[in-house]
Amino acid sequence: MKKSETQLGAIHAGFSYFLWGLLPIYWKLLNNVEAKEILANRIFWSFIFMVIILIFTKKWDLFLRTIKGFAQNKKQMYALTLAAILISMNWFTYIWAVNNGHIIDTSLGYYINPLVSILLGMIVLKEKLSFYQYVSFVLAAIGVLIITFSHGKFPWISIVLALSFGLYGLVKKMINVDSAVGLTLETLVVMPIAAIYMLFLFFNSSSSFLSASVGTDWLLIGAGVATAVPLLYFAKGAQKISLSLLGFLQYIAPTLTLILGIFVYHEHFSNVQLLSFIFIWSALTIYSLSKTRLLSDKGIKWRKEKRATL
Repeated sequence: MKKSETQLGAIHAGFSYFLWGLLPIYWKLLNNVEAKEILANRIFWSFIFMVIILIFTKKWDLFLRTIKGFAQNKKQMYALTLAAILISMNWFTYIWAVNNGHIIDTSLGYYINPLVSILLGMIVLKEKLSFYQYVSFVLAAIGVLIITFSHGKFPWISIVLALSFGLYGLVKKMINVDSAVGLTLETLVVMPIAAIYMLFLFFNSSSSFLSASVGTDWLLIGAGVATAVPLLYFAKGAQKISLSLLGFLQYIAPTLTLILGIFVYHEHFSNVQLLSFIFIWSALTIYSLSKTRLLSDKGIKWRKEKRATL
């Protein structure tokens, strides 16, 4: 792959994580709206926006062919339905957490996410881990336990976010469709439920959409764009860069979220939380380096052979 394409891929992927890191600002603007209604609007308008994208990019026929193909491939259809449920659960937890003063917890969840993916790969896909990857997993587990015992309760927001997104990534491995088509299909699965809920709120005079303010209406509609744009940039970037580079870039989002939580929204960040984050940051550093020649099994073997020849 050409160097210019790799650089462009890194810019696209980095921009997607940058947007994800700033999303709490967007949801905070809607803190006068219940999380369930925000989620319903996010799903509904994401679907509408993606349909427009498919039409303009001339992928509508591919979208229809993919739907017809599910008749012969029920496994993909079930996987897509599960993916839609998991990402909806992730979105709802994130929105609720941000608007209820738990931005730091969401940051912790997305720091843990790569390590949850390791565990799922080991259990479900029978992937073998290197020594340093085991070390990173143990360090992350210690970080989670520190928060659990210090607060006297399980950090459920962080774990739900990490597990739902980790499982979503695992299920997505089973779905072999175009990224834009896949996102449209995922939102299509849960869109009817979202639309029914929006109508229910409207006819019961409890809807914020079309009744609160014009600004709120546009923010709810814009939730679809705010959801789809980072995912589309991510898909474009991921195709052009290595998995290890993608792994480093993914820490942009939770880092920005952590900074927002502490310095912009002034959430309490205790010494215990700092200690827990240090364990998890150490785990992520070791995990990231385990993908390089410095700490990989092949790298260790190469260094031993090199020393033997000296």
